[in-house]
Amino acid sequence: MKILLANQIRELDEYTIRHEPIASIDLMERASHVFVNWFTKIFPDRKHPVHVFCGPGNNGGDGLAIARLLSQDHYSVKAYLLEIGQTRSEDCQANLDKLLKKRCCPLLQLITGAPLPELEKGDIVIDAIFGSGLSRPVEGYWANLINHLNQQPTTRVAVDIPSGMFADESTDGISIHADYSFSFEMPKLGFFFPENEERVGEWSFASIGLHRSFIENESTPFHLTKKEEVQDLLRRRNKFSHKGNFGHALLIAGSQGKIGAAVLSARAIMRSGAGLLTIHSPGCGYSILQTTVPEAMLSTDDNERIVSEVPGDLSKYNAIGIGPGIGTDRVTAKALEEILDQAKVPLVIDADALNIISTNSSLLKKIPQNSILTPHPKEFERLFGKSANGFERNQLQRQVAEKMGVIIVLKGANTAVALPDGTCHFNTTGNPGMATGGSGDVLTGVITGLLAQGYPAPEAAVFGVYLHGLAGDLAALEFGQEAMIANDVIEKLGQAYLALRS
Repeated sequence: MKILLANQIRELDEYTIRHEPIASIDLMERASHVFVNWFTKIFPDRKHPVHVFCGPGNNGGDGLAIARLLSQDHYSVKAYLLEIGQTRSEDCQANLDKLLKKRCCPLLQLITGAPLPELEKGDIVIDAIFGSGLSRPVEGYWANLINHLNQQPTTRVAVDIPSGMFADESTDGISIHADYSFSFEMPKLGFFFPENEERVGEWSFASIGLHRSFIENESTPFHLTKKEEVQDLLRRRNKFSHKGNFGHALLIAGSQGKIGAAVLSARAIMRSGAGLLTIHSPGCGYSILQTTVPEAMLSTDDNERIVSEVPGDLSKYNAIGIGPGIGTDRVTAKALEEILDQAKVPLVIDADALNIISTNSSLLKKIPQNSILTPHPKEFERLFGKSANGFERNQLQRQVAEKMGVIIVLKGANTAVALPDGTCHFNTTGNPGMATGGSGDVLTGVITGLLAQGYPAPEAAVFGVYLHGLAGDLAALEFGQEAMIANDVIEKLGQAYLALRS
């Protein structure tokens, strides 16, 4: 699913108005109905007073329509008309006239300098003050109002975007800190970056029927991975298939005290569907791996404690995963360099392998094309430098992926997968219960297993991230987020596949 920028959304609105065709006021009414349908599901109890704060633009017009619709649906609503500037948009004025004509809820005007409204615990604030067209930070009295609303003991709900927040660039000024944000048609790019978590809260979106042909033809590097798209990637298995049809993976992982990382990655490779797996691990891992992953073959390093050598002929493997738990010893670093020199297939590079590369940038040039790097934010920073905010980091991520011809999986709440074609795919699955040791090792295994089966590297990365998160969501349903461990994610991979096939 495409994620368009704010200026593209405005063009999409205009295109819809011209080509559906539909009057702009009717499109606003449609959007408001979509919001209200969502709102009534989230807040079915009509006993809580609802305060709708409406600015002078089209976002305020949405708010006035929402106030009218909620009042007609028996909510206790009070609307606030904010006199910002000298004019209102045409559709905002039209919805103000409708509200006044219906006389369905109280309407209060707020002018600069007016006393700030005191609200009660349990009240709900609907923020429709400023939309995504905001071009400068909010200042003065209206900034004080936003700050005041943030401090009230209420639940705050943003219409389309929290007021004061920029959709496509970093926000330094004040904004509404929403508990819920509901975006029209598609989420805003800024929703995906951690610095905006307190501004956005829990976000949702739904289509308001904007014109599909415009969306299909519009170019954007940003995409949201949805279930239907992953289902299109999922391959069917033929009746007469055998293990050789599903690839031979090599996993290079583990060191003394960190063999568990190799176990987790190896079990995830098998659970993700690889036909064969060979694990290369130091001697200290022999008994552990033979016992915990009996489905795998084992290649034992000459070194008892660490990985120190290339595990034979690499040409027989369809995919190679390297990094979990290998440590950063200089002998291991030398072995990694030799592996990069000899590998003829894409690698999945994670954890300590990334840390080794970050201390020797010349290794970056040796990484085979279409390899998949899976750093968390700190590892990404060590590899490619610091960024001031999520927008800058995403831009750097996309630039590096395109320049190097690799896939970069930047792990996080909405893991971002940057592809060599310059696009970036944000994930929709996963939960905070996956913030536990070993989850990254499991992801390495899942992606390596898919790569071994013949999925092209971009598909393996996007699919693998989604599948890993979906398994985590299923684990959270059974164990609760607090009690989850990485092994729970592996155990739910089968159910995740079944959910995708359903």
